[in-house]
Amino acid sequence: MIGRVQKSDQAIYIVDDDPAVRDALAVVFELEGYKVSGYETGDAFLEAAKTHPPACVFLDVHMPGRSGLDILKALNADHYPAPIFIISGQGDIPMAVTAIKFGAFDFIEKPFDADHIVQRVQEALDAQARRGGEDHKSVAHDFPGRELLTPREIEVLGQITAGASNKEAGRHLGISPRTIEVHRARIMEKLGARNAADLVRIVLTGEHG
Repeated sequence: MIGRVQKSDQAIYIVDDDPAVRDALAVVFELEGYKVSGYETGDAFLEAAKTHPPACVFLDVHMPGRSGLDILKALNADHYPAPIFIISGQGDIPMAVTAIKFGAFDFIEKPFDADHIVQRVQEALDAQARRGGEDHKSVAHDFPGRELLTPREIEVLGQITAGASNKEAGRHLGISPRTIEVHRARIMEKLGARNAADLVRIVLTGEHG
């Protein structure tokens, strides 16, 4: 069994040009025992992350200078070891979905609920810890289009082919069911699958229907 890392050893980075958001999130996580650092710009965050990699990142999409999407690209977010949550208002949901496609781990909607955010972060960190001990045996190592998928899409595909629902897959991977839906749609598009059964057939037999 993989043990949890001490919270005091885990740094949460909050990247948002609104000081009220940075302060509010800092209070929530510091009360839970996490170390918290806030950054007003993406560039300041990128510079700090070079020397002190975070355990988890909260990133606003709309910032002066480099946007959240620019930061995701700079980090090569699909392969970034720390989960990156996008901070999203209700009107920013399409942008949040785009951010998922650029490698964001998940998104958190405003207004924030403190208990919910803490739970989401712990689930994400637990999923990251599990990820280190899994080799994704549930996904075949070779099937048409596998090279088109990101590491997270392969994880989601493993859950789909194992028969997990969006909710079950999200719980296992530490992300929301809505984000699972985004990944599922993108996987089906990349592999040319028309439905879930078609997707499983491609992965297990290497054949398109």
